[in-house]
Amino acid sequence: MAGRLAPRWSVWFDGLAVAPGDDGTTVLHGPVPDQAALHGLLSKLRDLGLPLISLTQKEDH
Repeated sequence: MAGRLAPRWSVWFDGLAVAPGDDGTTVLHGPVPDQAALHGLLSKLRDLGLPLISLTQKEDH
């Protein structure tokens, strides 16, 4: 399916969980330690040519 990444991509995305979304997309989730790490992850998405649909910050529990 277009837009889906396999779970094995987790390693490349610094250990973030890679899961299929309900709508044919891929959802990455997990902790990002700081702004530099976030920019690195965004660069990886760009380098793969993947569109970023949404980015959500969740509060720590």
